Formats: sequence, C-alpha cells, structure tokens
Amino acid sequence: MDPLPEISGPVRPPTAGGAPGALVVLLHGWGADGNDLIGLAPEWARLVPGARFVSPHAPYVCDENPMGRQWFSFADRDPRAIAEGAEHAGRIIDAFVDAELAAAGLGDERLVLIGFSQGAMMALYVALRRERTCAAVIGYSGALIGGETLPAELRVKPPVFLAHGDADPMVPFDSLATTVEALGALGVAVRWHAARGVGHAIDAEGIALGGEFMVNALGP
Repeated sequence: MDPLPEISGPVRPPTAGGAPGALVVLLHGWGADGNDLIGLAPEWARLVPGARFVSPHAPYVCDENPMGRQWFSFADRDPRAIAEGAEHAGRIIDAFVDAELAAAGLGDERLVLIGFSQGAMMALYVALRRERTCAAVIGYSGALIGGETLPAELRVKPPVFLAHGDADPMVPFDSLATTVEALGALGVAVRWHAARGVGHAIDAEGIALGGEFMVNALGP
C-alpha cells in the first residue's frame, strides 16, 4: 500500500501559554484550504484558552478550483465512490490527528473535531470510526457520508453538534435532519441548530453555539 500523504496547515497555539490542554482540529470545506477556518480560532480561544487549534490543508488539489484543496473528489457522485474517497481521506486525517495528539501529550478525550461542508462530512466520518471517543464533533453545513456502512463500522459515540443554514444552495438543508435521525438511531447524542436565512456559511449564532458545546465537552 502506498504511503499516505502528510498534511499540515496553520496553527494557533494556546492563548494561555504553555503546553496545550486540548487539541481542536478544523477541517475546511471543498475548494478552500486550512487558512479558511483558522480564522475562527480567536473566537473560540477566548472560551478554551488552553487549546491548540490546527487547520490542515486537505491533501489534494480541488477538481474545480486549482487554488483550493479537497479531502476527496466529487467528480463521481456515486455514493460508493464518495465513500471510498472518504475512507482514504479518513486514514490521512486519522494519522494527522494521532501525530498531533502524541506531540501534545494528549488523548482523544481532549480532542475536538470541527468541520465545514466537506470538512464536516470528514469530521463525522473520522470521529465515529476512531478507536477512542473524542470530546466532541462540531459540523457546519455538512452531511453524513458512508451512512450505509456506519452501523457495522461505528466504534464510538462522541457528542455531536450540527448546524446548517436553511437557505444553503450547496449542501441541502434536509441533510441536517437526515444526519440527526441516522445518528440518533445509532445512539449518538446530537444537538442541532437550523440557521434561518443562512446559506452555505457559518453564522454568528452557530459559532457561539459551537463554542458553548466545546466548553461543555472540554471544561472551561
């Protein structure tokens, strides 16, 4: 098997200084890069000043935007092709998270995975299949991929917060209800926020609710 590509991206160290007490991994959307989500770190760092924030660039050049990156291709919309792409990307993210946790001397119980759009899809995909439960998963404007095989592949049940704009033209708003229902049927605790009038974006209320969810999972 070919070696997995290594990924990296912008980092915001703990504002409290010293060694990190938590690791927050931000997974960007399709066609963006790690610089897109690291801008959220200052807002959340006020709530969890001991956290290290890292926003890796996805490993592949975006199919339709050569200036951006993608976790997997959407060129083939067949669910099996997307699931295969997510599985491969999941192994890359797992390796990255394992290395970051080891470097920080932390366990999965101090890990928060956050994603937007395709990054939210990957945050859910990875977190539910890791060997150990992370502190929380926060997903914005995403969807559940690999849902057909999830009952057999589910290893852990971390708490999940999902937010989605009801005017999203990119990822259908119905994906929120579908994901909440599917995860609930598997015993995964989910909180959710419907952002009224919001398109394919993260609104201020969603940021605030995500921060609250993170604090409850990690402690102040």
